Amino acid sequence: MRTYRNRAVSPRFRWRSLMAVAPITLAMVLSSACTQEKPAETEEPPKAGKTPTAAAAAQTPAQPAVDAAELLTRAKGLFQGPVPERLDAPNNPATEEKIALGRMLYYDKRLSKGQDISCNSCHMLDSFGIDAREPEGQRQVSIGHKGQKGDRNSPTVYNSALHFRQFWDGRAADLVEQAKGPVLNPVEMAMPSEEAVVELLKSIPGYVEAFGKAFPDAGKDAVSYDNMALAIAVFENGLMTPSPFDKFLAGDTGALNQQQLVGLKTFIDTGCIACHVGPGVGGSMYQKLGLIKPYETKDMGRFAVTQAEFDKFMFKVPTLRNIEHTAPYLHDGSIESLEEMVSIMAEHQTPSGKISEDKVKSIVTFLKALTGTVPTEYVAEPELPESGPKTPKPDMT
Repeated sequence: MRTYRNRAVSPRFRWRSLMAVAPITLAMVLSSACTQEKPAETEEPPKAGKTPTAAAAAQTPAQPAVDAAELLTRAKGLFQGPVPERLDAPNNPATEEKIALGRMLYYDKRLSKGQDISCNSCHMLDSFGIDAREPEGQRQVSIGHKGQKGDRNSPTVYNSALHFRQFWDGRAADLVEQAKGPVLNPVEMAMPSEEAVVELLKSIPGYVEAFGKAFPDAGKDAVSYDNMALAIAVFENGLMTPSPFDKFLAGDTGALNQQQLVGLKTFIDTGCIACHVGPGVGGSMYQKLGLIKPYETKDMGRFAVTQAEFDKFMFKVPTLRNIEHTAPYLHDGSIESLEEMVSIMAEHQTPSGKISEDKVKSIVTFLKALTGTVPTEYVAEPELPESGPKTPKPDMT
């Protein structure tokens, strides 16, 4: 498996690279929609008084097998190879000390005003990175400080280092910027200021020591809000989940069974690749929800960030990795069923339009091959440093 450790691959570079091929990909999709295979000619119905024999039925041609090697060549061009072990930014190199600090901060509820919410509360690492705090397993939107509801579904944190931007509307450039947002958001973790966060961290002796080890060149300024975000991001850069599909992309043509290969081909031919491309099978571009056929939603997407007319209903395309375990779907968590989600997306986002139930099931079969292996040791909840005598108490105001 390839590791892009400390490799100079910036989100901006990856964005330009993917968008350079996006028009070509879309053109290929539109072209393929106009050149669908002709349906097989139907056999002449049996004449009255005669029924098909078993021998005749046996002569009915079976669906031809998909050529795995040929499909692999197509897939490599679209998905750019298997997921890396981790993806670190050149300006935020990983060290064991920084990863360990980021892991503790990710799980620490003291970073919230009421000391009852952590990063892991809304992105649970033992539940494929989503909010699974409800009895039935998932939440449409997450619950923050004093029971306040957010307005969007919490996307999975796994493989998020592959994304060209963060959040549904792309308002954060990278995981470092993303890590700073929820802590100060009054609806989420609701800390009053960066200074209050730093004061809390400095009041915990174990954190003072851990920041010093993670940022040895920072001296007395090691404990800072920026360094908190850098550490969390470094930990998240290792949240990769390699799947059977990655073995296939690495050259193992036997990694996917025939049904999964058919599903991958159907996924490509239907036009899903107009949006879901790159190592993340998504996360590499913005796209309008309702690209082909209008989709009703009150959320204006990226328009809320830019106020640009073009950005109305534009959202960052989500990753499809682990998609069978990350329901509910869409920005508002309004769709529970993966089959329903595939059907809706085909109808509203692809030139193929509404597709048959068999094609939906075939695509879902492929999507399940994107379910990866969670790095259980890497994400194990650590022992957190004890509070000091001056550590602030929970504040539910």
